[in-house]
Amino acid sequence: MSFEPEAVRAFEHVGWQRAASSYGNGFAHATALFVTPLLEAAEISHGQQVLDVACGPGHLAAAASTRGATAHGLDFSAEMVGIARSNHPEVVVTEGDAENLPYPDGVFDAVVSSFGIHHVPQPELAVAQCWRVLKPGGRVAFTVWATPEENTAFSLVFDAVDRHGDRSALKAPPPGALNRIDQCLRVLEAGAFVDGSAEIVRSEWLLPNGHALLAAISAGTARMAALIAAQEPSARAAIANDINSQAERFRRGGNLAIPVAAVLARGRKAVD
Repeated sequence: MSFEPEAVRAFEHVGWQRAASSYGNGFAHATALFVTPLLEAAEISHGQQVLDVACGPGHLAAAASTRGATAHGLDFSAEMVGIARSNHPEVVVTEGDAENLPYPDGVFDAVVSSFGIHHVPQPELAVAQCWRVLKPGGRVAFTVWATPEENTAFSLVFDAVDRHGDRSALKAPPPGALNRIDQCLRVLEAGAFVDGSAEIVRSEWLLPNGHALLAAISAGTARMAALIAAQEPSARAAIANDINSQAERFRRGGNLAIPVAAVLARGRKAVD
């Protein structure tokens, strides 16, 4: 299947419009684990103008605001934009395209993105747009999910689908690849950033059981939710039981502590 950017954009848009209402109470608890490292990588501080690209419900932008920054958020999902505006009135939220940012050149001190860049059809275009809207010396920092081999929360789902279902049941345009350190470094370099670096950052997602993991992913993601929904009903039941059983090895007292991992990438716009 060939790569079709517009088809990817349409698929992701439908998925995030659907997930918007339930994202904050479920999957957002996983992404929240990486907010502090991301803001520290971007060196967010008082008085800065900060843009959060693919801001979703606005949690990262709001966290930047608590550090004294003037925070702006952008998302292509009108549902997400509405939630962000309602929950975080201190953030200036705009509906728009990460590959064609609706801002003038050189207006932000930092641009950040929490697990958004890998949903963009062409991440290199989005990162180049980040460079354009940054002031000289400004910083970009973004997180993307690491590969399932590094990311237990996702491998539990994919392994269960492989055992009891069919990955090919998902009839969706294939995404671009952006879940490894080398890929993130290439995107930064292509976007003309200097001092680029990327690293794996790890945390633990606390959940009561494996059923809660599956529920959060089913309700609060786009592509993985579509993969689960594409399975036959009997397969979905077996997948759910498999995830719940396999996840028990991560039990710590009353909760599971499921390992999650992200690639945290950063770069700087050179001063002319």
